[in-house]
Amino acid sequence: MQDSDLNAAHPPNLCRNCGTELAAALLACPACHTLVHAERLKELAAAAEQAATPTESLVLWREAHELLPDGSRQQQAIAVKIDELVRLADGPKKEKSKSPAGKVAAGAGAFVVFLAKFKFIIIFLLTKLKLLVLGLTKMGTLLSMLVSFSLYWSIWGWKFAAGFILSIYVHEMGHVAMLNRLGIKASAPMFIPGLGAMVRLKQHLPTAREDARVGLAGPIWGLGAAVVSWLLGIGFNLPLFFAIAKVGAWINLFNLAPVWQLDGSRAFRALNRGQRGMAMGSVAAAFLLSAADVHGVLVIIFLLGLYRLFEKPTEPTGDTRTLIEYVILVAAHSALASLPDVGR
Repeated sequence: MQDSDLNAAHPPNLCRNCGTELAAALLACPACHTLVHAERLKELAAAAEQAATPTESLVLWREAHELLPDGSRQQQAIAVKIDELVRLADGPKKEKSKSPAGKVAAGAGAFVVFLAKFKFIIIFLLTKLKLLVLGLTKMGTLLSMLVSFSLYWSIWGWKFAAGFILSIYVHEMGHVAMLNRLGIKASAPMFIPGLGAMVRLKQHLPTAREDARVGLAGPIWGLGAAVVSWLLGIGFNLPLFFAIAKVGAWINLFNLAPVWQLDGSRAFRALNRGQRGMAMGSVAAAFLLSAADVHGVLVIIFLLGLYRLFEKPTEPTGDTRTLIEYVILVAAHSALASLPDVGR
């Protein structure tokens, strides 16, 4: 095939305004600065304004944000809209206050939000299980889950392996649910035999606060799964459910370690230095009150947290809700992993 044939088969992308040839990755014409995706941006803006829910609007505005040049006025304006919608999806915006009473009120509000969310998750896991099946319709999720299940079956037997896999799945679906709520595109959970599972993001989380919400959603849902398993153990008097609950709580607790891409590290990005110190104080308290079974992981979390105290915070002002959720999760998972079996 000659060069002329190649050019005919793959014509160059030209600016509709001035005719300048455009590289595939360009978002604006280098000559006249016309937006490459102007028509698509108009469609997204119109659809976002007419969206029925903040989440639907967020999905559209985030797509528009990616089609605009970095630092452009249009991108900055859309970033403001995204931030407003995230705050709306995240709960009612609270007035800032430097007084002790204001800080106490903010902490109490975050605590109430957490309890309301936790109650919802328990009810959801008990009565809305059909929604969790949605992720299992993805072939990649189902096949990778079966491979992991076969590995754990060979180690612990099929009953414990099934409960263990479901606990991990619920944890990962917590991430997916929060990503959907924030309008972030992501894959269904993919299991990695011997290592757990992961959710692959298709869009960037723009703020540390959003990253923390997504990160802690996994341990929150994981706590719901562990509590449900414990209640099943009480109801049916089966030690198997207690074992699944305790192992699930231990794994979720380990995920709160502030290192690498674990959920605790994502939470720490939204905490300032003082809040990180308070978080480590809660870990120390959990160590004193918990059973020896979880002392090892709590020591690891504490040492890693001390190391992160010397790191320059991403969010100097910090996020109170992230701190409250992190402290409660450390306490709850430590307590659950420390409970004695009550079945035969």
